[in-house]
Amino acid sequence: MISLWQAHLSFAMIAFLLLPAFGLNRAWRIALLFALLGASFIPVDGLSLATYLRSHIDDLAITSMVLMAWFCLRRLGFLPAARQGKTCVLILFAIMALVLYPATMGLSDLDPYRFGYSPRPMLIFFALLTLGLFYLRNGLAVVMLATATLAFIVGIKPSQNYWDYLIDPLLGLYCCASLLMLATRWAYGLLSKKRTSVPNRPA
Repeated sequence: MISLWQAHLSFAMIAFLLLPAFGLNRAWRIALLFALLGASFIPVDGLSLATYLRSHIDDLAITSMVLMAWFCLRRLGFLPAARQGKTCVLILFAIMALVLYPATMGLSDLDPYRFGYSPRPMLIFFALLTLGLFYLRNGLAVVMLATATLAFIVGIKPSQNYWDYLIDPLLGLYCCASLLMLATRWAYGLLSKKRTSVPNRPA
């Protein structure tokens, strides 16, 4: 049952974030979000739209749900932008994806996914990491990691692997692609700055 509700929430938030704002005020945007949640229950050939989405992306990690909720709250105007904290989140989860997924595809002899079934060392590591991020006042990363860890301890997902609460392919691809775009913009800006700083030589 938890997975089904997670699928409906995922459908609503993904659709809300992909749709344009249409110039709507906050009240209408909130109504749109709830309308999309209702639309996720629409049956097509005996299956809801949320179930069709789940068949393609599977159950998202708890961290993905928290990040999408943060994006939705920002789009609704309830939270301010936090670019520095967001960049740290992108780096953190991109590293997780690069550590986990190449190994699970057989590109490495080490299989870090199996550590998620007996995750006591991982729990200690991420507890220390969360404390460090709390010290750095990165609230978004702290909430994402703390919520995922609490959800794993409670066992709200069918999976018994800690990794499935921390990261999923969609989140990994998003973080890697976003970092690549940021790096491209930074390199382009640096190149443009160098070009404008070079004085024109007299003929």
